Amino acid sequence: MNTPNLIPVYAEIFLVIATSAILLIDMFLSESKRNITYVLSLLTLAGCAAFTFVDFSAGTTVYTFNNMFVSDPMGNLLKMFTYLTVGITLVYSRQYSTDRGMLGGSLGGEFYVLALFSMLGQMVMISANNFLSIYLGLELMSLSLYALVAMRRDNTAATEASMKYFILGALASGFLLYGMSMMYGATGSLDISEVARKIGSGTINPTILVFGVVFVVAGLAFKLGAVPFHMWVPDVYQGSPTGVTLLLGGAPKLATFAICVRLLVEGMLPLAFDWQQMLTILAVLSLVIGNLTAIAQSNLKRMLAYSTIAQMGFVLLGLMAGVVGQDQANAAAAYSSAMYYSITYVLTTLGSFGLIMVLARSGFEAEELADFKGLAKRSPWYALLMTALMFSLAGVPPLMGFVAKFAVLQSVLKAGYLWLTVFAVLASLVGAYYYLRVVKTMWFDEGTDNAPIKVAGDKAFVLALNGVLVLALGLAPESLLNACLSAMQKTLAS
Repeated sequence: MNTPNLIPVYAEIFLVIATSAILLIDMFLSESKRNITYVLSLLTLAGCAAFTFVDFSAGTTVYTFNNMFVSDPMGNLLKMFTYLTVGITLVYSRQYSTDRGMLGGSLGGEFYVLALFSMLGQMVMISANNFLSIYLGLELMSLSLYALVAMRRDNTAATEASMKYFILGALASGFLLYGMSMMYGATGSLDISEVARKIGSGTINPTILVFGVVFVVAGLAFKLGAVPFHMWVPDVYQGSPTGVTLLLGGAPKLATFAICVRLLVEGMLPLAFDWQQMLTILAVLSLVIGNLTAIAQSNLKRMLAYSTIAQMGFVLLGLMAGVVGQDQANAAAAYSSAMYYSITYVLTTLGSFGLIMVLARSGFEAEELADFKGLAKRSPWYALLMTALMFSLAGVPPLMGFVAKFAVLQSVLKAGYLWLTVFAVLASLVGAYYYLRVVKTMWFDEGTDNAPIKVAGDKAFVLALNGVLVLALGLAPESLLNACLSAMQKTLAS
């Protein structure tokens, strides 16, 4: 038996060992020394980033474990942003989680351990090159997130959110698993590259393939939160502790984008005509229902949940614009624009929920839109930061949200979908209303809460850095855009 090449898996191996060590160390720490777990978790992320950066710098594609695991430029770039996202989330949520007793007791470090194990699942998803490894990563991520949502066991809203997420998540996994089993039945292989080769041969019954694609797309749409599979998103976002909401709405979106590319682009590209039609319908519905329903929300977390649904519509637009007829000339540009959009959306979401946690304090959740009244007078800096984040989500230049929308729309237009481009622009104009309403509330409404805003030094620094990134990647987006394009070109070529 040949020993597999472990070099591409060093980051995952390091994460498993470090997380297991953190779990053991945390058992012997008193509540007053919980910061040690926090620091060790951040150091673990830094270690993973170092291993992945070496692979990314090499710019090569390496397969291991009998082609079940692949290390390629797209996966490595997404992993590095996953580490960044989880690290920022841990910084933002430390004080919030402490105030709510989520880090108390003899096993209080489970918040960090579960966050790291969910990230391990995301890393496996990103590098999966086999139906089994995709499902393994998906379930590892999901089971950790189910437990995180229910961490406040004395909170009925969190318990209800966890049950909804678990039941609908299991349904989504079932859809995806059934779709993959149909593809296996049709092709006789679980290897994504082999599945693509057999589908391209044209010898397989197309009816079975189309049914398989329908179930796979439905499962992926659940994970992205696209309409009509979006039912869990607003309830789970609102019911979860805000730190956990950020773990749900951040890095998992990058992992889900990765498996969309692995399954649909690398595995089922010969069926692009079929799945692109489905993605078009999902994108249009997400843009309409996400934006219109967000207008009616007074709860900020719920509003941002519907905003997420609409934002995922743009990601789907990028994914459906890659192949025109049989022409794949636009593929790398379209998929890289969707990748760039996913990354910029996650960075903006981090700041938005980070500021919600800044205003929250022990016994008080700053979740309602009314809680942001008069923020400009209490803290002009944080009001300015939230304004930049809302403008970025709305797609206002020169922030990175505008560049992301422009890149996706450019790909859609190049693919010949003029009507879809116009529709997406109009949907964005509708969406701008509820983002601007947050800005108006902060700057022009009279506030009733005059409590001082106390922010830990690490959180204040990371929030400032988050805001700078939103502006800098709007003013000078070329580096990240080119990195996404280059990574996608190399991955598709391999």
